[in-house]
Amino acid sequence: MDFASWVMTILYYGATLVLGLGLLYRIRRYATTPAPLKIPTTPAPIDRTGVLLRMLRELTLFESLFKSNKWTWLFGWMFHFGLLLVLLRHLRYFLEPVWGWVAFLQPFGKYAAIPMVLGLLGLWLRRLAVDRVRYISAPSDHLMLALLIAIGLTGIAMSYAVGTDVVAVKAFFLGLMWFDWQPLPADPLLYAHLALVAALMLIFPFSKLLHAPGVFFSPTRNQADNPREQRHIAAWAMKLERSDG
Repeated sequence: MDFASWVMTILYYGATLVLGLGLLYRIRRYATTPAPLKIPTTPAPIDRTGVLLRMLRELTLFESLFKSNKWTWLFGWMFHFGLLLVLLRHLRYFLEPVWGWVAFLQPFGKYAAIPMVLGLLGLWLRRLAVDRVRYISAPSDHLMLALLIAIGLTGIAMSYAVGTDVVAVKAFFLGLMWFDWQPLPADPLLYAHLALVAALMLIFPFSKLLHAPGVFFSPTRNQADNPREQRHIAAWAMKLERSDG
């Protein structure tokens, strides 16, 4: 392999390690952080089945965001749904043979990159144009949006304008998985795209993008509104209660 391929190999092993361990650490922190109060956002369901349905609507339809701001909901849904299809499309680089449903999604994932980037541009415009949002926006918020847009644009350029040797790219990633390292095509745009994705993987566990796993641990969403029917005791308080008893 050439030098650039070795650099990408080391970079992706490191980025995968940071992403995996970082997510495990953050999820453990979320799971073990006590929720001492019953604080579901009302109107809220009163049983666990209702909570599961509410979480399902939040994850698929962004229900609360739709009720809050229709434009933000539209741009956010475009980005997230487009990103989901793009990620599912990219599974082909890690599968041999490619599963049937992944092959079926290939054209949808290719076109989904366009609304994904448009959604990101809309969210960035909102941060710049809306006074109250601009006031609370940190430089990291703008840099994260710029990084995601750059990833999308370089991917679109390879799909519609420049092209690259996707067979060699697949061989590279399968080689990473099975420790049978293969060279990457000598394609500057591909190197840029992969470097940006690796940067996102490295940043992800330390960024606001952690709302992806964090939504499952949000007490405003995962709690039932049943304080009259059932006493809520946090795990740490229950231990104290048992020791006192």
